[in-house]
Amino acid sequence: MEEKVAIIGIFIQDISAAAAVNELLHEYADCIIGRIGIPYRQKSLNIISVIVCAPPDRISALSGKLGRIKGISAKAMQAKID
Repeated sequence: MEEKVAIIGIFIQDISAAAAVNELLHEYADCIIGRIGIPYRQKSLNIISVIVCAPPDRISALSGKLGRIKGISAKAMQAKID
């Protein structure tokens, strides 16, 4: 199946959910190209950008699983590469 490059943006509003996020990202480690996390303390928010290369259904699965964790918001944006 064709692979896509995508960025998954993750907002962690409940810091107790961070362990579940890290566990899930570890499960998908084989498709993660890079990751950056930024704490935004003034807003009690942690922001993570994860760059992945995987088939579109796997990207959607990871984004969906992240979004189902209580206290987490996640969205994926796939690159349009010909």
